[in-house]
Amino acid sequence: MIRPDLSLPIPENIGAAHFIGIGGSGMSGLARMFLDRGIRVSGSDRADSTALQDLAAHGATVFIGHDAANLGDADTVIHTGAIWPENPEFVVAKERGMPVIHRSQALNWLIGGHRLVSVAGAHGKTTSTGMIVTALRALGEDPTFVNGGVIAQLGVSSATGSDDLFVIEADESDGTFLLYDTSVALITNVDPDHLDHYGSDEAFVDAFATFANRAREAVVISADDAGARTVAERLTHPHILTFGESDAADVRVTGIRTEGPVSFTISHGDVAVQAQLAVPGAHNAVNATGAVAVLLTLGHELEPAVRAVEGFEGTVRRFELHGIERGVSVFDDYAHHPTEVAAALEAARTVVGDGRIIAIQQPHTYSRTQQMYREFAEVLESHADHTVMLDVYGAREDPVPGVTGELVSDAFADPGHVHYVADWQQAADYTATVARDGDYVITLGCGNVYQIIPQVLDALSRTPAAASAAADEAAE
Repeated sequence: MIRPDLSLPIPENIGAAHFIGIGGSGMSGLARMFLDRGIRVSGSDRADSTALQDLAAHGATVFIGHDAANLGDADTVIHTGAIWPENPEFVVAKERGMPVIHRSQALNWLIGGHRLVSVAGAHGKTTSTGMIVTALRALGEDPTFVNGGVIAQLGVSSATGSDDLFVIEADESDGTFLLYDTSVALITNVDPDHLDHYGSDEAFVDAFATFANRAREAVVISADDAGARTVAERLTHPHILTFGESDAADVRVTGIRTEGPVSFTISHGDVAVQAQLAVPGAHNAVNATGAVAVLLTLGHELEPAVRAVEGFEGTVRRFELHGIERGVSVFDDYAHHPTEVAAALEAARTVVGDGRIIAIQQPHTYSRTQQMYREFAEVLESHADHTVMLDVYGAREDPVPGVTGELVSDAFADPGHVHYVADWQQAADYTATVARDGDYVITLGCGNVYQIIPQVLDALSRTPAAASAAADEAAE
């Protein structure tokens, strides 16, 4: 991993831009916006993807694999923190004395003097950002935005709008959310995470307090989350709007019903508006309330704000259905923190009916797995009917001896509720023998776990239902 050096100057004229790691959700969105500005874009990633193919179709020059020759005649290099310092493109760009900037600096360059809405939090950022963006568009505004995931009804994770508003998912993982000149800050929650960067819970909380206090106009912050309440105690900002289920929330959500479409009531002052969402889960009712609170700070009235948020159709990799085979529905979700995993599985439980939930979990990063393996085991065992545990997706980290998926599976109180298997084909085949008509299979993780889904669907098609039922009876 390369820690961003935010002291490096950002060139006034970016010129031709080369993106190292261009296929990531955030990087591909940035690259698209550079193309929108008429800037020549090239980039590389270690494997082909839909994002790369889409960028190529929009005029970018893309390379599979990293090689110094990929730099071509680029003027500025933009990189993600997930690459290694030994990356040949990064090394040669430094040797040439080229401007080499972190993706957050490139985003800051794009933001310029816009009125910025920054969405931060340990989880819920992508959904909340998508809700705000789609609602603003429904209210007749045309914001520029950069999200961490593709917004379903828009088909993109970023776009250049004609208004002064700019909405971003602000990344707290490496502290770069402190770089932006934010007007309205939304904090969804402050669950301790990314302690490999911050070193302590205290430093993590301090960063969020600094982020909020710097907001030019307003701070919207959860009244439910314990970490957010700790941050709120440290705020000196004159304009704070809290949201959530708490009686103390300024914008309050009540009466959440999760059977069928999620329905609830949002109130502010003496006004209360009933709402219903197209996306499942009680957590999304809370996310919607935070988005509505942001719209209120931007000058919109409660009822039209609620109606606009109701139109949100979800984001890619958030409880996304990929296929149904032999009566088994196979979903994918980006959840990679215990709180997120619990929320995703609770949402699935509200719509699975009499079926069971089979989780395929890929732990993300060795540091998080080492710190939270007990919490992952507890959440998975209590919320899923059965878990298939894969090995750790290391991302930017080197392996840590003894830290594997088995560390999580061994922490289950009942070993009959979990099956650890490192080989993906064996994991897919095993899942197919367990799953039966009406069940939901859900891949969980922000690595590449979604790529196992074709193998799971194929295994389901090849495994007779009778074999599945017999395996299930034997397990019971």
